[in-house]
Amino acid sequence: MAVVQSVQEQRIILYNIGWDTYEGLLRDHANTSAPRFTYDRGTLEIMSPLPEHERFNRAIQLLVPIVVEEMGAEVYSRGSTTFNREDLLRGFEPDSCFYLQNAARVHGNAKVDLHVDPAPDLVVEIDITHPSPDKLPIYARIGVPKVWRYDGARLEILALEGDKYTARPSSRALPTCHGRCAHDVAAAQYGRRGHRLDAERTGVGAHTPHPRRAKRRRGVGAYGIRPRVRGHGRMPYAPTPRRASWPHG
Repeated sequence: MAVVQSVQEQRIILYNIGWDTYEGLLRDHANTSAPRFTYDRGTLEIMSPLPEHERFNRAIQLLVPIVVEEMGAEVYSRGSTTFNREDLLRGFEPDSCFYLQNAARVHGNAKVDLHVDPAPDLVVEIDITHPSPDKLPIYARIGVPKVWRYDGARLEILALEGDKYTARPSSRALPTCHGRCAHDVAAAQYGRRGHRLDAERTGVGAHTPHPRRAKRRRGVGAYGIRPRVRGHGRMPYAPTPRRASWPHG
């Protein structure tokens, strides 16, 4: 068994690991949010996210429900849920993931079975301190249609075409999201001096208040919007929102 360790990212990569060992590690850490495991035909990555990593991950977790709310559609968050298939010898635990087009199909499921249920419509990957192994082939093989990758400065929007991902300037499913929007939301959410959301760039709203000054009322989020998101993660539960036809891509 070979081992590669990255101190910056608190990441360990193990080789020649059997599926049973991988599943055993998942069982041992079933009730913890870290570390996160990625498995690809014998190669196992074990990663513990740093605070800076989670800072941007949290910003995107806030951004997606806000944009979906404005569209009048439905989103179902599954957080860092484990997705794997033994027949493919692949598995991953994303930083965040969301069901958009397929939200109704998996809502209420205690566990997602990829033999029956669809893969998440959107997977979020944060990679800001050290280049990580390429997980795109895993996502593609399992059938994730959209991937957002954030490097601390820009959000890369990728759409699955055939068996490969193609970069796009914006998301067809969430058209107000583009390469700078996650960075702007993260900066505002965590109070960088003098920074306010630029509504023309983010599309989140022309009068969006700064989160640290937003009036916090019962059931109202940091942006003055009642999030309509259901599922795993820290966002509150809410009634099923209006349904909208989701574009693809």
